Amino acid sequence: MASRRSRLGWGVGVAAVVAASGVLVAGGLAGGPTPWSGEDDLRRPGGTAAEGPASGPVETHAVELEVQGDGRRAELGRQKTERFSMLGVTWTDPKAAAAVKVEARTRAIGSGEWSRWLVLEPERGAVDVERAARGGTEPAWVGPSDGVEVRVTGEGRVSDALPEGLRLDMIDPGAGSGTGGTGARNAAYVGGGTPFGVRPVNDPVSPEPELPGSGESEGPSAEPSPTAPAEPSAEPTPEPSLTPEPSAPATPSVPPTSEPPTGSPSPSAPETTEPPAPPSSAPRPPIVSRAAWGADESMSLEEPVYLPDGRIKAVVVHHTAETNNYDCADSPAIVRGIYAYHTRTLGWRDLGYNFLVDKCGKVFEGRKGGVDRPVMGAHAYGFNTETTGISVLGTHTDVNAASAALTAVARVAAWKLGQYGVKPDDTASLTAGADGRSLAGQSWKKGAVRTLPAIHGHRDGFNTLCPGDRLYAQLNTIRARAAGPVTGLAVTSVTGGGAKDGTTYTRSEITVEWKASTPASLISRYELLVNGKVAVTTKGSVRTATTALPLGTHRVAVRAIHQSGKAATTPTATVVAETTAPTFTTRPTLGLRSGIVEANAVPVRLTWAATDNTALRNVRLLAPVAKTYAATTTGANHTAVPGTATAWQMRATDLAGNVRNASPSFTPVVLQETAATRSGTWTTRSDSRYLGGKSYSSSAKGAKLTYTFTGRSAALVFSRASSSGQVHVLVDGKRVKTVDLKSSTTRYRDALWTQTWDTSAKRTVTVEVVATSGRPTITTDGLVYIR
Repeated sequence: MASRRSRLGWGVGVAAVVAASGVLVAGGLAGGPTPWSGEDDLRRPGGTAAEGPASGPVETHAVELEVQGDGRRAELGRQKTERFSMLGVTWTDPKAAAAVKVEARTRAIGSGEWSRWLVLEPERGAVDVERAARGGTEPAWVGPSDGVEVRVTGEGRVSDALPEGLRLDMIDPGAGSGTGGTGARNAAYVGGGTPFGVRPVNDPVSPEPELPGSGESEGPSAEPSPTAPAEPSAEPTPEPSLTPEPSAPATPSVPPTSEPPTGSPSPSAPETTEPPAPPSSAPRPPIVSRAAWGADESMSLEEPVYLPDGRIKAVVVHHTAETNNYDCADSPAIVRGIYAYHTRTLGWRDLGYNFLVDKCGKVFEGRKGGVDRPVMGAHAYGFNTETTGISVLGTHTDVNAASAALTAVARVAAWKLGQYGVKPDDTASLTAGADGRSLAGQSWKKGAVRTLPAIHGHRDGFNTLCPGDRLYAQLNTIRARAAGPVTGLAVTSVTGGGAKDGTTYTRSEITVEWKASTPASLISRYELLVNGKVAVTTKGSVRTATTALPLGTHRVAVRAIHQSGKAATTPTATVVAETTAPTFTTRPTLGLRSGIVEANAVPVRLTWAATDNTALRNVRLLAPVAKTYAATTTGANHTAVPGTATAWQMRATDLAGNVRNASPSFTPVVLQETAATRSGTWTTRSDSRYLGGKSYSSSAKGAKLTYTFTGRSAALVFSRASSSGQVHVLVDGKRVKTVDLKSSTTRYRDALWTQTWDTSAKRTVTVEVVATSGRPTITTDGLVYIR
């Protein structure tokens, strides 16, 4: 009878506690025996830690845990070790349902810093389909380490006996483990790490010889599989890949993805035994092949096993219960570590999960046999024969899985279920292959039919915390992303013109932008709809589209097509395409206004009125200054330079972008008093504060100054004080107003009376002294008009 070692091509090293020397000696599963030193050695000065990036093949090491006298506790004190990045604790009987609490902490290479205690959950879910050599915890990725401490107790109960053959297993996944200087620390060393603060010894410890039988498997021996080769092949055949693959097992730090055509045969099993690879209703996501992540196929020589009915009914979601603080460049090494733990340490035929997903959304091929085939995994005790397993790298008890990971799980689940006509948001009827109990307390017998979601968590079919409370709560998100339709779809803007009361106006071209909460990789395409017809089609990663519209009113919407084929459409937006320009119903006109007249600035008011057949956006003054006014504004105060013709350029713009320009020209003119015709008594006054330095003053009742000009607006300018009197203002000989010049403060060059006419014409404006009692004197400072 062939031993498991000859069948699988490896041996399990058994370590012993050597009391005489106080040194732990572990048999390396690859690379021979390895010396260990105790905690006292770590405290000696003068040494250096093993540093530098890992290289070479995957190496595994093991050491027995010493059970204390009452049989309820086992531990391993702080020990110096060879380099490792993953560990687990195992025991002899693979079917033992160990009610134990396993904790470990490790020392990061080169830092002397010890992690917090990590709790390792028992690995459950494979013994119904695997001839396992050992039982154990889930493996934990701890990052490059050179020291370890372990303690095992009853699961909170002092009466719990520990399983027999307790052993610590450590794995160095080899090159490509991301240890080449990224400086990242694992989560175990963050927020609770205890610095050890000592240097390891420099003098080597001679290895003890292996104990008799240490090279044999501690699990039960088994006959070789009828389909397995008697000896390992020299060069295992890699999975097909669209990317170049090395001729020997490789361990790249950033693996390529392989996307062979759906239905292509997998060379890892004979075609005569492979079930078909049916096409799927969902596209296949990129998947990193086993060869690309560096699978050593000599560690898994048995042929793959396929689901008895040849169809997948449900997807089981797991987490790997490791750190979340890994670098995604480490993902291939983590997968290699899990692979080595499942095969070399636990004695499974292959990696237990069908697929593994890291936090960056990279999907890794797990168990061999063809990613497009119904390969039977070892992940869900009692339900392995009808499901496929997807495990997210990390611990998601208290931390949500990354959105990229959720999307990747959804894509894989939709693709695999789509091969067999299962809707991701539906339920599945699964026949239990063994008695079982869920975390929620539901129990069943072998042969019972259980109705579970087509995408469900490991805890739904087994009494385990997997996939963690947070990831379990995110399963609805995974189902929604896998099943469709696109969610959170909404138009965020329609540009090309302007909008009013929910209607967008444009001359012709519009640009529509939208948003969606469903990740782009799950969306087949977007369609821009105009009046219900597809005007533009874009990729699922695009969130904008531009199209031209004919004149008229249109209904515009965006439709998203999920990879499942389900469609979601936004509410319609109304868009009006029109090319009629606005009109100035009142031509821009410049008139004089009250205010202080300066030598180079006359107070004026610009007036206008504009309208549009649909909706006016605004009116802008382009020159002599730049101003923008609301559509309802019809006038604004400015100043103008006297004696200079100035063009007042205005533009009316509607919401569609159509424009109308107007550019009338006006010239303000200042007339000094000397230009007026005088009657009655007037006195000349000189002061630099008067216009031109002079003014006329009079207190004689009926004294007049008459100005003659041709224009459309006029303003009389006075100097004012508290003693100033009143004047009558006559236009073309007719009295139009009496103006009181009294002012509490002295004011010069004050345009106090103004008038603007619709047209320009020859006019006369007369100032007549009223001779107000007690303050008869008035001082006039000229007239300004606009021509």
